[in-house]
Amino acid sequence: MSITLADARIVTPEGVHGGWLTIEDGRITHIGQGSAPGPGHSLAGRYVVPGFVDIHNHGGAGGSFPTGDPDQASRIAALHARHGTTTLMASLVTATLDDLAGAASALADLCDDGLLAGIHFEGPYISKARCGAHNPALLREPSPREFGDLLRAGRGHVRMLTIAAELPGALDTIREAVATNVIAALGHSDATYEQTIAGIDAGGSVATHLYNAMPPLHHRDPGPIAALLQDERVTIELINDGVHLHPAMMRLAYDVAGPGRTALITDAMAAAGMGDGVYGLGPMKVDVVDGVARLADGGSIAGSTLTMDVAFRRSVQQVGLSLPEAAEVASLTPARVLGLADRLGSVSVGKQADLVVLTGDLEVAGVMKHGNWITEPR
Repeated sequence: MSITLADARIVTPEGVHGGWLTIEDGRITHIGQGSAPGPGHSLAGRYVVPGFVDIHNHGGAGGSFPTGDPDQASRIAALHARHGTTTLMASLVTATLDDLAGAASALADLCDDGLLAGIHFEGPYISKARCGAHNPALLREPSPREFGDLLRAGRGHVRMLTIAAELPGALDTIREAVATNVIAALGHSDATYEQTIAGIDAGGSVATHLYNAMPPLHHRDPGPIAALLQDERVTIELINDGVHLHPAMMRLAYDVAGPGRTALITDAMAAAGMGDGVYGLGPMKVDVVDGVARLADGGSIAGSTLTMDVAFRRSVQQVGLSLPEAAEVASLTPARVLGLADRLGSVSVGKQADLVVLTGDLEVAGVMKHGNWITEPR
């Protein structure tokens, strides 16, 4: 099948170009400027950006990945796809080892089917002092052997582990993760600057939602934020929903790390795409009021109701990123984290036709995955 999208403003890593692109067999084969050489689907001047890549997502549409329920997972993926996320990793939260293994095994089937890009264990190897919306009674000291059992449950689809570098056994577990092709993400941590550097030296390469669930910056005690921001080996996750961090703090992090080390995430939970109410996040009860999710017991922020299109739009309108910069942090950089940047993450010849069509106000008008419309622009 061949399709040409014409009369578009195409956002590529090099800039924004008025023109057209052709898709054949699910891949971008030509990108041109000016008028299309033949008939095509006119986008009437709307933007084309790469499909968003969300590497940290717990749920949406009333469903939650930690349940391991495939129907809920399918519903979650469909909701986020309508908002432009064409590549999605399922994030779990702290639970018993049996529950984590069961959820990973069930979600691995959906990874086999291509619905999900992998599984992320956020916990149980995190700091009790910085556990946020995780159940502190279920936290454990890191164990390479135990983590190996979780890996086997995921049947090769476990792609990321969030871990607190200061915990006993953490450095050995980080090394084991990296040796088995799992991304070690440092976060939910009470580590010092020096402990964080040790975690990076052991192989930690991602900062789980930088700023959140870690000590704040202090001029005499820089802590993990300074270590993660400054180290060129680390990609930083940011939740740009206006709740988890102020736009000025996102700009600060972006200016230090640059687009190549900054990845937007949603950290979405079941209430994404839904209304206010009571929801679950793993074993925890969450109240959502005015779109903000907090633990019913204690009030800690408990994920978000964010979708990636909103994070992208805020990055341009509130933070001041250009469209190519926003496309990089929403698509290309997280694709690099997953090792998929050769196939997706930018509007480039040879890559998968995973595309989002945006209006002039950066609202989603259409979404395409592998050359097929999920929602077709009219």
